[in-house]
Amino acid sequence: MPAPAHGARRRVGGIASRRVEILAFLLPFVLLGAGVLFIAFSGGPGKAREAYMTRGSHGFKLVIPVLYLVLGVAVPALILANRGEAAGGKGSLEGDSLNAQTEQGKQLFRQQCSSCHNLDAVNARGVTGPDLDEIGQITPERIVGAIENGGTGQNRMPAGLLEGEEAEAVAAYVAKVASR
Repeated sequence: MPAPAHGARRRVGGIASRRVEILAFLLPFVLLGAGVLFIAFSGGPGKAREAYMTRGSHGFKLVIPVLYLVLGVAVPALILANRGEAAGGKGSLEGDSLNAQTEQGKQLFRQQCSSCHNLDAVNARGVTGPDLDEIGQITPERIVGAIENGGTGQNRMPAGLLEGEEAEAVAAYVAKVASR
């Protein structure tokens, strides 16, 4: 039997990773719900504490601290371990390398543009400018024109925020990574 293709292995790993993320997201809520039910059926917080301290079995008294550890350490550790995409861009960009111009454009975008524009590749979540991943076809010329003219001319973006090589570097970077 032939070995699975590299892409097939990645897809299965991605599905398993996605399931772990879903489980890590849902588990705290399920456990919180179980805790609320325990408190409710015990007669309130005071009675629940009394039941835990006096009538709880040794197993139950062990489970509660273990839950605290799982919820307080393991779940955040899983979330942090699966942040590969947030470290530098979307998954489709992980293998792409940047040349000197696009690397400069990335840094300039973070400094000058990310407070206003959304761009998934740098995890930018701006609030006033358009989402550059969703504005249609992007070319370096279109981006340079927007930088020179102040966006679309609605006075929401200052004209000439960057000039010359800096504007071209940002344009090259945004054109490379937007919508990917």
